[in-house]
Amino acid sequence: MLSLNGKIVAITGASGGIGEATARLLAQRGAAVVLAARRSERIDAIAQDIREEGGRAATCVVDVTKAEDLRRLVSTTVERYGRIDVLVNNAGIAPISPLADLDTEGWSAMIDVNLRGMLNGVAAALPAFREQGKGHLVSIVSVAGLSVSPSMAVYAATKNAVRTVHEGLRTESTDGVVRTTAISPGYIRTDLADSMADPALRRRTRENMDAMGIPPEAVARAVAFAVEQPDDVEIGEINVRPTVQA
Repeated sequence: MLSLNGKIVAITGASGGIGEATARLLAQRGAAVVLAARRSERIDAIAQDIREEGGRAATCVVDVTKAEDLRRLVSTTVERYGRIDVLVNNAGIAPISPLADLDTEGWSAMIDVNLRGMLNGVAAALPAFREQGKGHLVSIVSVAGLSVSPSMAVYAATKNAVRTVHEGLRTESTDGVVRTTAISPGYIRTDLADSMADPALRRRTRENMDAMGIPPEAVARAVAFAVEQPDDVEIGEINVRPTVQA
């Protein structure tokens, strides 16, 4: 039987949505989780819930755009539990807009959080994985990068860049030490739309989420499936969409 018992998992963007759902599910299945996000009060509350339900959970306040914060997340995890088996790069934002709007500030923010934040996680986790002799990097990407829609060019570009980095890391890690998994959700009922400055886009995105979105637990189950595989099995990429999404 595949199992998460004993796995040590750090998760960024764990204050809500996919990150929270992943932390709760993995803890229920026996993993020890370290929740990372900027909202300390929120991750503290989630971790307390997990512990009250018999799970193991700790927290670490992290801004993924800061490399030192990711290093602190890894060191905190190792100090608390002795190692880090999995880093789930989940933090992301989507202040999408048409390119003609020239929202260069929003473009930079997506690059910093979605791409640079993931790279900061890679830089922090790889040395620990190599020292331990194994480790697993999981990143939440997006189906937006598979079929680019209007207003989503830069967002999709950041997600495609993450997908590319994953594939590059996979090809550099055929010694079996580091596994990589990229998980691309479609419409999931989260608060991602809150980062969209354009009221019309924000409203339309929320309407689509309400109409067809599936719960974040669907993505959490995909993370669990990838993480629970034996060390000689790598689940490279998973797409998780609502059945009604084109």
